[in-house]
Amino acid sequence: FEERDPRGNPIIAEQFNTISPENVLKWGSVHPLADGYNFGPADRYVAFGEKHKMFIIGHCLVWHSQTPRWVFQNDQGEPLTREALLDRMRDHIRTVAGRYKGRIGGWDVVNEALNEDGSLRQSPWYRIIGEDYLVKAFQFAHEADPQAELYYNDYSLENEAKRKGAVELIRKLKAAGAAISGVGL
Repeated sequence: FEERDPRGNPIIAEQFNTISPENVLKWGSVHPLADGYNFGPADRYVAFGEKHKMFIIGHCLVWHSQTPRWVFQNDQGEPLTREALLDRMRDHIRTVAGRYKGRIGGWDVVNEALNEDGSLRQSPWYRIIGEDYLVKAFQFAHEADPQAELYYNDYSLENEAKRKGAVELIRKLKAAGAAISGVGL
């Protein structure tokens, strides 16, 4: 689905049964300012998928990139406390995933949390909240839409070190009770 150049949309509608966005549901696009959301492009994306009876993926709820700086800072520009950032994450996930409850069939809950060597990326999420930010993100997403499939998403999982890190991460998430349905590549 492409709004800027929709010439390919008829082919997408005819040849595909699943749709995943590039940017319209990333934090910087859908929640660019602390006091407001921009759901227009995301609403059109979901409407396109529904119109063509596609399985709709929401990409992504928590990511270290394309997340505005204000997410991690208080009004004085200082890093948030763990609890304040968890509150912000919870509110964002409930608002976004809750808006599309029953319409988006699967969510990339956490995106690219691993380094190339399979270790956890030292993102602001990790530094402020700790490793359990991953479990919390899945918990909040499941609370927002208990019927949606929930995925961990990453790239380069064909590389042995990163793949081993991903397998270990998924084991930890499952052991902690995360409602994880699968892995996106």
